[in-house]
Amino acid sequence: MPVMTVDRRRALAVLAGLLIGVFGSLLAAAPARAHAALVGSDPAGNSVVPDAPNRVTLTFSESVQLISGKIRVLAPDGSRADQGEPSVSGTQVTIPLSAGGGRGTYLVSYRVTSADSHPVAGTITYSVGAASTPPAADEAADVAVDPVVKALIPAGKYLGYAGLVLLIGPVLVLALLWPHRLNRRGPGRLVWTGIGLVTGSTLLGVWLQAPYTLGAGLFDVTVSDLRDVLGSTFGAVMLVRLGVVVAAAFLLRPLLSGSGGGESKLDLALLGVLGVAALATWPLTGHPTASPVAGVSVVIDALHLAAVAVWVGGLVMLFGFLLPRANGRELGAILPIWSRWAMAAVGALVFAGVVQSLIEVSTLDGLINSTYGRMIMAKVALAAVVIGIAAYSRKLVGSRAAEENPGPLRRIVLAELAVTAVVLGVTSFLVQEPPPRTALASETGPVSTTVTQTLTTKNMSLQVDVFPATVGNNSIHLYAYTPDSKPLPVVEWKATASLPAKGIEAIEIPLLRITDFHAIGDIGLPQAGEWTFKFTARTSEIDQNTLTMTAKIS
Repeated sequence: MPVMTVDRRRALAVLAGLLIGVFGSLLAAAPARAHAALVGSDPAGNSVVPDAPNRVTLTFSESVQLISGKIRVLAPDGSRADQGEPSVSGTQVTIPLSAGGGRGTYLVSYRVTSADSHPVAGTITYSVGAASTPPAADEAADVAVDPVVKALIPAGKYLGYAGLVLLIGPVLVLALLWPHRLNRRGPGRLVWTGIGLVTGSTLLGVWLQAPYTLGAGLFDVTVSDLRDVLGSTFGAVMLVRLGVVVAAAFLLRPLLSGSGGGESKLDLALLGVLGVAALATWPLTGHPTASPVAGVSVVIDALHLAAVAVWVGGLVMLFGFLLPRANGRELGAILPIWSRWAMAAVGALVFAGVVQSLIEVSTLDGLINSTYGRMIMAKVALAAVVIGIAAYSRKLVGSRAAEENPGPLRRIVLAELAVTAVVLGVTSFLVQEPPPRTALASETGPVSTTVTQTLTTKNMSLQVDVFPATVGNNSIHLYAYTPDSKPLPVVEWKATASLPAKGIEAIEIPLLRITDFHAIGDIGLPQAGEWTFKFTARTSEIDQNTLTMTAKIS
């Protein structure tokens, strides 16, 4: 017994050291970033429109949910230009605006929750008539996360993964492999610990989601904030998880009591259904829900978690209970079956990991040059080590040497557990890191290729929009205003475009009057370069203004 106690203390010391090492290095990583990105808006960012719109539309790279009070539109004078509550439909957010907005630059600030439960925030500007100094940025656009909240989120996820491992694997072993003569009190405590960790992790996740999405401190949370979280998709999934865990706790009592045998086949079947439901709640609050093939990703991620829980949970049972307590005859029956389970779990783990990585990374550049990709490679390297150790343990089981002397196998199992503890730590941070497919959208963001310039004389202000400012067909929009920014009626428009550097003489641009002060035209620009545009606007029988601008056509 003293030797066994020393072994267990050493095992706990090794695991504790590994966990501290994992968290010590990874907690210093960059803060979790949003996994959705703004990919378009109407009006477009940095654009100039002739008339005040009645709404602003924001389009994101994946579906989003609103955060109460975190979307605003500020007028040039700093007052609120939005009116009523914004609405969301999938990837599109619509913000109604007050009628009769004045000229100048407007600021749109937003903070929403992406499909994978992460906040995304930012600002765009657009101008009515002509640009002006934009109003000050709103605090809603700050996506910073409180340092304590940032540290607790992966820690909570780690506890949830650990609870899942201590729940699913041990229950499976108790139901199908546990010798009838052995008492179940020790494994029962392990399973109850798993239930406690999953429950605690879920409650902590619900609490942390409020300050995480709001950008607030850990305790700057109100009942209304928690109500908003519970009313979101994230909250609904977490409530389902809690319900499943509570139901499983009632069904597990016969399996965990005394020497066992009190459980019915119906109870075991119901536990299997609840286990599948519980596993599905993890991908439903993470990256898989925002995947291009969400259904496939959710199933694959759940399979990945199931394989880990069965394999690692089974290893915990082997190391902690079966190898020390079971006799040679019992081990001779248990170990070959467990070896086949482990091989199947490893195969499922590798398959699911490869498929999910291909979906989320998709390119070699994304694998090498992104934090997410490098974490994937770290997981693969660690998994290769574990698989190598597992192959050796399978060889020991095949030789049947472990039946009479389980000591070497216990040491190998301990090594497997140590490395998988590190893998779980990496996974806890991986789920907070944006995959390359969404990181690319975030870096690119909405891009407007419209060239907009405002030309002025003492008698008029002329706004010119050239779209898309690339070789080929382009649209020209002209808006005429008085020096005090009022619409100026134009009797006749003329325009030309030339590229002196390439010897292209002035090409006439046919213009069509849309309103008294607005004209449009189309022209084909055959080459890239610095084009010169010349505009003449006649405002009366004797008054006209000629203005010139250059624009880079790519």
